[in-house]
Amino acid sequence: MESAMICDDEILLHSEYEFQIAAKTNNIEKMLQLIKKGVNVRVKNSVDRTALHWAAGAGHEQAVKLLLDHDVPMDEEDCFGMNALLLGAWFGHLKVIQVLVNAGAKISCENKNGMNLLHCAAQRDHIEVMQFIMEDLEDIKLDKTDKLGRTAFHLAAEHGKLKVVEFLIGSGCQHSLKDKEDNTALHLAAKNGHTKVLQKIVEIRVALSEKNQEGLTALHLATEGRHSDCVRILLDAGCDVNVQTEKGMNALHYAAFHGLEDIASMLIDAGIDINALNNQKSTALHISVLQNFPSMAKLFIDCECDLDIPDYRLQTPLHIAAEHGRQDIAEMILIEGVNLRLQDKQGKTSLDVAARGNHINLTDMIIKADRFYKWDKDNLNSDSDSWGARHLTFRQDHRLETQHIRSVIWRLATKYLKPNEWKKLAQYWKFTDAHIQAIEQQWTGSKSYRDHGHRMLLIWLHGVVIAGDNPVKGLYEGLVGIGRRDLAESIRKKANADDPSPKTCAAM
Repeated sequence: MESAMICDDEILLHSEYEFQIAAKTNNIEKMLQLIKKGVNVRVKNSVDRTALHWAAGAGHEQAVKLLLDHDVPMDEEDCFGMNALLLGAWFGHLKVIQVLVNAGAKISCENKNGMNLLHCAAQRDHIEVMQFIMEDLEDIKLDKTDKLGRTAFHLAAEHGKLKVVEFLIGSGCQHSLKDKEDNTALHLAAKNGHTKVLQKIVEIRVALSEKNQEGLTALHLATEGRHSDCVRILLDAGCDVNVQTEKGMNALHYAAFHGLEDIASMLIDAGIDINALNNQKSTALHISVLQNFPSMAKLFIDCECDLDIPDYRLQTPLHIAAEHGRQDIAEMILIEGVNLRLQDKQGKTSLDVAARGNHINLTDMIIKADRFYKWDKDNLNSDSDSWGARHLTFRQDHRLETQHIRSVIWRLATKYLKPNEWKKLAQYWKFTDAHIQAIEQQWTGSKSYRDHGHRMLLIWLHGVVIAGDNPVKGLYEGLVGIGRRDLAESIRKKANADDPSPKTCAAM
């Protein structure tokens, strides 16, 4: 109410302004002085409030009685539709309300939002006022709705007023009425994170999975509002965890969108469909990748979600990771194992997408993974060391034990290989045309072949390390295979001369 007086000195006479201030502060002596001087006791300020509004809102019984004795209209509304009685209820001044009612105030009044006395008292947690309204006033309907279709029960739930909720339940209010957006009190309590109120409403056995106009249940709203305690209450009460909205969203989609791992874990434990599709055919994993929540994506992957589901653009989660350069998430997906041949609506694989986006490291990761998948398939029954016993990664290698061979590879790519020889080596080592084209996508100038060759050699080295082969031997055989025996001999001599511990290099 304070802001309503800021500009009053521009429209009120000084004496009128003083009179309203006196009413607001219960300065009876000042009010009487000004009345004797002929002040207009009915004057309205900038928001159409009279002195009676201020006195009632401030809870000053004496000032209210004085004003009524001087015939100030008791039912006049301010610009918000609030009269003195409604203000008394809003601020919880029972004695003022009783004075106004006894003086004949209109008890069926409503403000511009359609809120009556019970609405005002309920929203503001004034139990004594509510008891008076229900016990002493006639024709006050317990389930009367405002212009948004909300009852006092809705408002109490929305604003977390537990005592009011308990009072209204005890008074026999209807528990499952819907407002104009089809929200029940359960929806509003969950949306706003009012745990105790939600628990109370759940205990009276309302329908837990009712939908509002957008198809949202209380569980959706609690999840989107990040209210984990409310989610737990609803799950423990047995709500339907798999309900989807008009947009096809289940609660897990919302958890993924906001990165809410704790809630996602609860939903998964409760049996939610981790692979459910929304209207864009996106799973929760698609959304977590797009929103760049690696730990959330890991949660879904660890729960064995389907990694190859295509969305409405026929993009898998790996396509999305490739498009946006999400290396952390892409590696998790690649380690788990996916179908790298799947194409989006443009006919692009995840490798094509990564290369087109110039995400070089991610492109190389996908090629490493593709080559690893083939090696793993070909060596299922071999006696070689299992990669599963090692820490599998598709990232760039910065380990000390491979530093020497990586230096050899760098010199080979930047000083000795001719422009097209890296491609010949790649073909000898069974890089696919798609692999070579993806590497070539990067353009660094007229000497691009050096970068291309270096990248290809590092990708090749990754496979050699996993297979436990000798990289120097592999380089030698590859160079001989493309007709560069001279270079092969030179590289082998140089590598063995420079390496103080060739066995370490061989064992990798």
